[in-house]
Amino acid sequence: MTSSSQPTARKGLVVLAGNNAANGPFTPIVIVVRNAMGVKAFNQLRGKGISLHSQVIKDFCKQIGADNKQIQGLIRLAKKNGEKLGFLS
Repeated sequence: MTSSSQPTARKGLVVLAGNNAANGPFTPIVIVVRNAMGVKAFNQLRGKGISLHSQVIKDFCKQIGADNKQIQGLIRLAKKNGEKLGFLS
């Protein structure tokens, strides 16, 4: 029987930010730029780029009358394409 007064160990939360992408044609460029800028600055820049791209997708979809489900599907597709091309390396 275990004592209920003993604290239990908790595992920390792990957040993955797209750094496990496959090698694509843009992977070497991404790695060189990341090493030159530093990881933190590079991830901030990449985050801004992803945010701007998502906003362009949303604006386009609203112009053509797409619903939210279609918008989210296109954003997921853009992420998958970015992984294949090596932008998320």
